[in-house]
Amino acid sequence: MKKSHYLIAIFCSIIFISSCKKNEDAIATDTKGQFSIEFEHQVNGTALALNTTTYKNAKNEDFKISVFKYYVSNIKLSKADGTSVLLPESYFLIDESKSDSKLITLQDVPTGDYTKIEYTIGVDYARNFAGAQTGALDPINGMFWTWNSGYIFVKIEGSSPLSTAVDHALTFHIGGVTDPNNTIRKFSADINTANPLRVRADSKPKMHFIVNAANLFTGTTDVSFATTNFTMGGDKSVIVADNYAKGMFRLDHIHN
Repeated sequence: MKKSHYLIAIFCSIIFISSCKKNEDAIATDTKGQFSIEFEHQVNGTALALNTTTYKNAKNEDFKISVFKYYVSNIKLSKADGTSVLLPESYFLIDESKSDSKLITLQDVPTGDYTKIEYTIGVDYARNFAGAQTGALDPINGMFWTWNSGYIFVKIEGSSPLSTAVDHALTFHIGGVTDPNNTIRKFSADINTANPLRVRADSKPKMHFIVNAANLFTGTTDVSFATTNFTMGGDKSVIVADNYAKGMFRLDHIHN
């Protein structure tokens, strides 16, 4: 083969490979894909183990956790250009006792590169008063106050030697949607533009969040179990909600 023909062949190969790469990264218009979110529960860097492991709060008080459940809802994705999409009917109940609940999948998501995710910790105002519901919002899940016509957004139960309640119990049921005790909170995380959430019709990316249960008791106000060990709405729930809104969730990484 002549040298000129050889160089032409190499050049064409480079163009072909480059074209394939562009096609791989191209985003087809008017298509949809899916992605999943995994929630890994920890307590200050230690894996959460119900009923067994003893942890310490910010006041250096021992405690155990027997129940840890919370709602994630109204998931919203945004692109670098500022456009966004609110994913419809995105209501999920995450429960440490049910491992499959800690991996959720979002279907029919418009394809694109997303650089921000936002969601509600809890259930929005309208759904608190929408009557009997199904799925994650079914009252059978034990996250609905029939006496108060509203959802428990975050539930954590356990025990601490410092608690003055019967059997040293800890009971934190956080909910309420009316001022001054509105506990609906939002969470948002920016995604590295060098590795955005790439939703494609033929791929299944996964976001991985670390969820620190200890942040119910610190962040804005350090909670002592000697004085605060029970709440079902009200001003103490506001304190706890302000705490977990500040640091309970952390985006750890994305697999595209």
